[in-house]
Amino acid sequence: MPHVPDLAQIVKAYDVRGVYPDQLDDRLAELFGAAFAEVTGAGAIVVGHDMRPSSPGLASAFARGALSRGADATLIGLCSTDQLYYASGSLNVPGAMFTASHNPARYNGIKMCRAGAAPVGQNTGLAEIRALVESWLRGTEKTPEGTGTLTRRDTLDDYAAYLLSLVDLSAIRPLKVVVDAGNGMGGHTVPTVFAGLPLDVVPMYFELDGTFPNHEANPLDPKNIVDLQARVLAEGADLGLAFDGDADRCFVVDEQGRGVSPSAITALVAARELAKHPGATVIHNLITSRSVPEVVRENGGTPVRTRVGHSFIKQEMATTGAVFGGEHSAHYYFRDFWNADTGMLAALHVLAALGGQDGPLSELVSSYDRYAGSGEINSTVDDQEARLAAVRAAFAAREGVTLDELDGLTVSAADWWVNVRPSNTEPLLRLNVEARDAATMARLRDEALALIRD
Repeated sequence: MPHVPDLAQIVKAYDVRGVYPDQLDDRLAELFGAAFAEVTGAGAIVVGHDMRPSSPGLASAFARGALSRGADATLIGLCSTDQLYYASGSLNVPGAMFTASHNPARYNGIKMCRAGAAPVGQNTGLAEIRALVESWLRGTEKTPEGTGTLTRRDTLDDYAAYLLSLVDLSAIRPLKVVVDAGNGMGGHTVPTVFAGLPLDVVPMYFELDGTFPNHEANPLDPKNIVDLQARVLAEGADLGLAFDGDADRCFVVDEQGRGVSPSAITALVAARELAKHPGATVIHNLITSRSVPEVVRENGGTPVRTRVGHSFIKQEMATTGAVFGGEHSAHYYFRDFWNADTGMLAALHVLAALGGQDGPLSELVSSYDRYAGSGEINSTVDDQEARLAAVRAAFAAREGVTLDELDGLTVSAADWWVNVRPSNTEPLLRLNVEARDAATMARLRDEALALIRD
């Protein structure tokens, strides 16, 4: 009897992710494709994949599964995740992207969306997809109902043209930009998107290589942007851009080689979007800097605070009609991009803002970077609830603080806040602290860590 995989190990809150071929193989991908077509009721779907060696086969298998349920499938081949979202949005069909983002080479996964790039998560179809696959694995698979048509289509040029229609870069001054693609899909998209712009592009690690020979393709980890920082300084560049493995996130380095916080980028892009859409709503998760809602209000917009996670951001954007949303993790969401996240569009906004004035990037972002932040600090704990209760008890006793539980525990005071969130998938607590000055931030960070790690 064939081995029945444990889907609880690979079906996460927002996607499917596991080791290939031990946890996710072509046969399982085919079943997911069939279940995806059935749950979405789609007459047609679009499928793309990243540069991992296992990705083309998995994508083709997923398409076969959809075909067996009578859905037509369009394979767009190599693409970034936001390029897949573009295809889903522009074609108005559900989509699936095969990628494990920045995870090591042995992993792969599936990010799925409904027509118009609407998210598929546990509460929006993923649980039903998993249940259907599990029933088939137990031997109750239905007879295929029909055969759809398979086509192939390259969407890279159309994706690039669409992004460039949203941001005017025609009049910017020439800029020198170092781009670290981390051997991921940025090496595929950047040459086409940046072609013809007044940019002197210095490429780093553009070779598509799913083994990530140079560094992990996760620019939020400081060790993974060291090469970029050094190269920006060596080249005398105006800025640096780093993309993650599937190129849906973008991290920015200024001309001094210093990382620019995603909160500052969120505030900068929010100000630009509000200039185009006066009075609009901007979404930010609860651990972005306080500078974000401040800048939104200063520019006449309405800030809305949400939980961490793209499904919450996308849902809130759809509910409020928000023009833009940003997260601390360098995910940036745009109403003009079907409420989906695209690091490339955020990068174009940064280039337009920098190239539209004469000062350096460090000066441009200084007004958006007003507080000292700890960054996210993870601690492995034996009992998440007990440690969270200890933090609550210690901080609740202070004068002038408010507590809320929108996502974990947030303790807020006039000049600082502390958030502690449990991981959904690991025995971790995630700590974020922000204060008006670095000394206060460090003191609060250390107090909270002592309580968490006691």
